[in-house]
This record gives sequence, C-alpha cells and structure tokens, in this order.
Amino acid sequence: MEYILHILVITGIYMILTLSLNLILGYTGIPALGHAAFACAGAYTSSLLALNLGLPAWVGLVAGACVAAFLGLIVGFPSIRLKGDYLALATFGLGLIVYSVAKNWVELTRGPMGLPGIPRFGFYFFALDAVWAYLLLVTFFVLLTFFVTWRIVKSPFGRVLMGIREDEIATLAMGKDVNQHKLLVFVIGAFFAGIAGSLYAHYITFIDPSSFTVMESIIILLMVVFGGMGSLPGSFVGASILVIFPELLRFVGMPSAVAAPVRQMVYGLLLVLLMILLPQGILGKYRFR
Repeated sequence: MEYILHILVITGIYMILTLSLNLILGYTGIPALGHAAFACAGAYTSSLLALNLGLPAWVGLVAGACVAAFLGLIVGFPSIRLKGDYLALATFGLGLIVYSVAKNWVELTRGPMGLPGIPRFGFYFFALDAVWAYLLLVTFFVLLTFFVTWRIVKSPFGRVLMGIREDEIATLAMGKDVNQHKLLVFVIGAFFAGIAGSLYAHYITFIDPSSFTVMESIIILLMVVFGGMGSLPGSFVGASILVIFPELLRFVGMPSAVAAPVRQMVYGLLLVLLMILLPQGILGKYRFR
C-alpha cells in the first residue's frame, strides 16, 4: 500500500510540473525545453535553507518558488525575443547551465554527492513522515496549481496567451504587449515548477544533480504532449500515464537486467504510436507547429 501511495506522490509532483509547463507551451506556444531547471532551483533553495539555516520547510518552499520565478524572469527576459528553434535552444541551454552549476558548485551544493538529510514538512511539532499525509499535502498543491492555471486560461489574460500561440503578429496588431505576456507566463510557470522541486526534495529527503538533468525536462515535455497541449485535464492524464505505466512493467517478472531496457522500449513505442495516431495528444486541442 505504501508503494502505491509513493507512486501517487511522485505522480502529483509531476502533475504540478506538467500543468505549469502546459501553461507555457500548450497555451502560449513557447517551446520551453528546460523546465526541470526551475524545479532544481526550487529544490536546492529550499533544501539549503533548511539544512544550513534551519528554516522550516514551508519557508523554504516559498523561497524556492520565488527563486525559481526570479530565474524564469532572468532567463525569460532575453529569451522571449527569440523565435521557434532559437527559443527552444535558449531554454535547453538553461537546463544545461543549472545542471552544471548544481554539479560543479561543490562548496554550496556538494556537487554529485548531493544533499542528504533534508527535513520533511511539518506542522508545529508534527512531521509529515507518513506517506499518506504527504500525499494529502501534494494533492493540495496540485489542486492549487490547477485552480490558478484554470483561472489564468479562462481570463482575458489567458485569451491573449492563446492569441499569441495562434498568431503572435495578429495579437501584437491588436495592441497587446506580447513580450510582457510571454515573460509573465514564463515566471508563473517557473514559480510552480519551483514548488514542485521543493516538494520533491522534502519528500525524498535527498537530492543531487542527476534528479534535474535535461532528460528530466524532456520527460516533462513528453507528459504535456502526451496528455495534450492546451488541455488542463490532459496534463493530469499525461503525468499519470507516463509515471504509473512504467511502474506497472516492473511486475512482468523479467530479470532486472532485461526489465529496464524493455520498459524503455515499450515506453518509447507507445509515444511513437500516439504521435502518429493522435499528434495533438490524448486530450489536446492544439498541435504544436
């Protein structure tokens, strides 16, 4: 039972990442390929504040989200003026830079050795050590992320974002500040990714740079595409299937040396078939061009 709850916690964290990236990619059309970098910033900020300064995890979560948002602001300000492949490469470079900093700034992050002993969240003297209790906490932040993103996409601000996605020049001709909207949505997405990173760090109680590689950003991107870009329910579907399904393949009974490659092959085959049969994703309303 505890294993199932653990998978649900991880799924919830990925749902937050997928919802926040869907706001950037699916609703605004910004090809962001470095979303794990924001989760990394949130995770390390929260963990270092707790380990080095003894601050509560709640304070670290808010600080980590704000640092991630500030990183999104710094990177987004020059990047959003780029178009298409150049913008994708800029965000891809962000992921590489943040990963390299986490790996090589040994004095601060301990590099490849990682940060062990990260404290759990708690209320006063009650720590959330039980997995079911942490699942409730993650569920709260999933619902909060969904509510905020839903309010954004249903607002006039959200309609401008979808206008940018469909035709940026036409949106600009209507008098909308396209760059301001793109920058703001970049910051919002980074903020929630920072929350997800902090939740992950305090749940696993250990982080190292390998948890935030560029491949992790690609996996989050695949979740958005798989579930459907421009669809909030699709974010739940994409994150759930791509986290839970590979875990189900563990119980096939194959030797461990064979199981992992086979899981990756089946995983990749499903993605290829989906992109051929449903290029807009399972619940998607928009196909990235």
